[in-house]
Amino acid sequence: MNHKTLLLETNRLIMRSFQDKDIQAFADYRSEIEVAKYQSWNTPYSLEKAIRFINEMKAVQPGTPGKWYQVAIELKKNGSLVGDCAFQIFAEEPRQAEIGVTLSGKYQGKGYATEAVTRLLNYLFTGFKLHRIRAICDVENIASSKLLESIGMRWEGHLVENIWFKGKWGSEYMYGLLKQEWNAHQK
Repeated sequence: MNHKTLLLETNRLIMRSFQDKDIQAFADYRSEIEVAKYQSWNTPYSLEKAIRFINEMKAVQPGTPGKWYQVAIELKKNGSLVGDCAFQIFAEEPRQAEIGVTLSGKYQGKGYATEAVTRLLNYLFTGFKLHRIRAICDVENIASSKLLESIGMRWEGHLVENIWFKGKWGSEYMYGLLKQEWNAHQK
């Protein structure tokens, strides 16, 4: 499968490679304090950082082992950028990957993250013939835990104070999903 460009669709969303037109909206939602709370970046998220990030994504081929790839999530009805989801196929084991998702606060709670992550999982399991996908979230991020469980991911562990995060020790939950579990969940 050729993955030079990325374009995926759902009923309500277009998931695609980032473009220059996304810079302002991307910087805006990454600057939201509640959105950044459980993420690796700090607020405010400058336009310069957004430009640098989008240029980095343009240089990466989706699915390159060892490289994270961020996918823009756009509403079909009006073209608004609502967030992004990401994946990294592991360099050391290219039949496995990790995923993540971020949505602007004003678009949370509408099912967009579930729709996007479900489509991303289909893409990864089918297009890259993956065996296993994992996701990690902060134990305090209840919405992410609920999302991951609702799409069929299995809770695999509680990592206690395993990460120095924004000035304090943080704990994380680990989730996993095998291709055969995903296939069974889709029936």
